[in-house]
Amino acid sequence: MTTVLLLRHGRTTANAGGVLAGWTPGVQLDETGTGQVRAVGERLAPVPLAAVVSSPLERCRQTAAAVLTGRDLELATDDRLGEARYGDWTGRPLKELVKEPLWKVVQQHPSAAVFPGPEGEGLAQTQARAVAAVREWNARLGPDAVWLACSHGDVIKAVLADALGLHLDQFQRIVVDPASVSVVTYTDTRPFVVRMNDTGGDVAALVPPKKKGRRRRRADSDAVVGGGAGATA
Repeated sequence: MTTVLLLRHGRTTANAGGVLAGWTPGVQLDETGTGQVRAVGERLAPVPLAAVVSSPLERCRQTAAAVLTGRDLELATDDRLGEARYGDWTGRPLKELVKEPLWKVVQQHPSAAVFPGPEGEGLAQTQARAVAAVREWNARLGPDAVWLACSHGDVIKAVLADALGLHLDQFQRIVVDPASVSVVTYTDTRPFVVRMNDTGGDVAALVPPKKKGRRRRRADSDAVVGGGAGATA
């Protein structure tokens, strides 16, 4: 099983100001966001990570840097984990965007939403590239790896929707707060969504158990009938 920790960047000046940042360069964490990522970096310190992969945007690189503190790892970036390309919506206040006809499509039928302008993409494209990135990194790092992907709210929601087997039109039901951690374990036949929007939970269950001998356990892709005893049992 390969486990990915999906970390959203901390709060930014754009988040606080109600602006859709998109791929706007230079958007950084604000004071609250800096505190959030310091806390999440400390909380995740016990979890052994095979890699830390980030969106190339500065707010994610700042967040990933906090996770890398004290680790002998270099930050990798992947454009496919970058923010949705909002096109002509980029940099505009949300209070203006809610008046656009496309806003209702984004809310009610996001699989059909394509953002305007030559730089805009569809949310279905965003999901496809992000899921492809996660699965390619899973294959590269191997079945026993635990790794972290630092990305953006809509991107993480799209990856979680795919892992949950939800149509993209349902992804607005998922909440991904700044500096939250969501966890998905991928097996040969299905993903398991272990956590969503975790902003303060204990991380002991994310540390891989020590291997004991060669005795084959139940297939990693099998769900526990009845729900099981939990990860700490």
